[in-house]
Amino acid sequence: MFKTYMRLLGFARPIRKYAVPYFFYSLFYALFNSLTFMLIIPILNTMFDANYSFEYVEKLPPVELNKEYLATLFNFTYSHIFQEYSTQNVLMLLAVVAICISLLSNLFRYLGAWTMENMRTRTLQRMRNEMFSRVMDMNVGYFSDQRKGDIISKITSDVGVVQFCITNTLQVSFREPFLIIGYIVMMVAISWELAVFSVLFLPVVALLIGSIVKKLRHPARTNQQRMGEMVATLDESLAGIKVIKSYNAVEYIKQKYYAISADLARLTLSMARRQQLASPMSEFLGITAVGVILVFGGSLVAKGTLDPGGFIAFVAIFSQITRPVRTFIDQFANINQGIAAGERIFSIIDTKPEIQDSPDAKELTGLKEKIEFRDVHFSYDGSREVIDGVSFEILRGQTVALVGPSGGGKSTLSELLPRFYDPTSGDIRIDGVSLRDYTQESVREHMSVVAQDTVLFNDTIEGNIAMGKRGATHEEVVEAAKVANADCFIRESPEGYETNIGDRGVKLSGGQRQRLSIARAVLKNPDILILDEATSALDTESEKLVQEALNNLLKGRTSVVIAHRLSTIHNADQIIVVDHGRIAERGTHAELMERNGIYAKLIEMQSFD
Repeated sequence: MFKTYMRLLGFARPIRKYAVPYFFYSLFYALFNSLTFMLIIPILNTMFDANYSFEYVEKLPPVELNKEYLATLFNFTYSHIFQEYSTQNVLMLLAVVAICISLLSNLFRYLGAWTMENMRTRTLQRMRNEMFSRVMDMNVGYFSDQRKGDIISKITSDVGVVQFCITNTLQVSFREPFLIIGYIVMMVAISWELAVFSVLFLPVVALLIGSIVKKLRHPARTNQQRMGEMVATLDESLAGIKVIKSYNAVEYIKQKYYAISADLARLTLSMARRQQLASPMSEFLGITAVGVILVFGGSLVAKGTLDPGGFIAFVAIFSQITRPVRTFIDQFANINQGIAAGERIFSIIDTKPEIQDSPDAKELTGLKEKIEFRDVHFSYDGSREVIDGVSFEILRGQTVALVGPSGGGKSTLSELLPRFYDPTSGDIRIDGVSLRDYTQESVREHMSVVAQDTVLFNDTIEGNIAMGKRGATHEEVVEAAKVANADCFIRESPEGYETNIGDRGVKLSGGQRQRLSIARAVLKNPDILILDEATSALDTESEKLVQEALNNLLKGRTSVVIAHRLSTIHNADQIIVVDHGRIAERGTHAELMERNGIYAKLIEMQSFD
């Protein structure tokens, strides 16, 4: 727990930048806030004490920490401002002093709050950036095991909880302790007998409220987990709304969401019940203590050892001291919740990508000769091998097609090339150098992937195409769109290239989305192109337009094509049939048809000539 807490404080670096000024702001705020209550004594004595007499003070005595010195300080100030004593003048001076003290108290309170807010905002920014950066650096396999909604919850909800845990550290360290100390000092200055009782009372309040706070950590962790589940369900429901409605599963999804929401509400109420109990309990205990103080303090007033003004000021100060005590303990509750959220955050931060560049990795400058797959094996979970001893090569400028039954390993092979995964054993080489010896970024810089599931973003058409080349000009984007047979429908859109395509390109048809994806690849102008069943989900008309765009894209490039509709790969330089993770057949279209094996049967099943 402590280790997690110290790691969380690292997000507030450099913490001294905030802690040093906050220390002084809190110190002066506590000082002036406490002095405000001490003004009650001269005000009451002036207005209601018939025996009160003003004493002229020419020179201040040495500083002492008691109410008599404060009275002497006030008389000294009055003596050097006014010529003669007047109740009206005293009250006027007291009013001016009260206003000045209040101004200074609230000024330092504001400066402290601003320092805290600055720290909170910067800490939140740093945490979100760190989380998002770490998530983006993860290899593709990580996301197969994680729910997207849970990741979103950790970056948003959990980070929000953690930031208060970190910033509350300053309040726990400085502001509330200074206020408590300031109030205690003032109470001692008024009456040490009453102050002793008060100091003995505070630990009782702390222990009772602390016992409540201690029970919050486990519900807080479970609450954050449920929040992740709820966000995940919401994300999945919005993404699959058409499927949900088509299967009349709306009520099922609603009940699933309601169940998570009800559990979340139960946990929230459980935490709130404990948190809300702390305030009335401390208030009740405070009033009980005040009742005892009234009896004990009243006897001191009756004996003449405490004046009425001092007694009322003491009660006023004591009524305030339970507030910083309660706040102090509440901050520990927030820190507990923050630590629970921090553990979830570190579950991401501490997860290292399985694929990392070696320190001496070099840059891939382009494909010069060939790509080689050498006895490649691969398994997702360490048990069943999806790829089992595959070897082949692709010469520069060749188009190699991967075909075969579903689940045979075609897509997995294509995902090994841009290093979404690394082979379990064996090797993939570019120009004789292992992919592991190149940086991931440089490898992907020379590749483009056009997949069946087109990924577009809620941006303009031009913004989506330009992702293929940072800093591309409008003219380059238009030229890429023309090669991809997309320019015509783009110009017919309401705002042309500036048309927003909606979430995941929902405003476009499947064929239009695919052509934008191809335009993005054209603009990047890669050395190596990977087409993963890029036309399998399209209607005949769209397929024709997309296939023309793909033919334009394939010219002169080294390409790996995964084809479901085998009519699209007749002209491939080499066709490799993958079945159960192994190469079952290889050759040109004509050679494989003559063999009358798996490929020929697939062609026959699709009734292609």
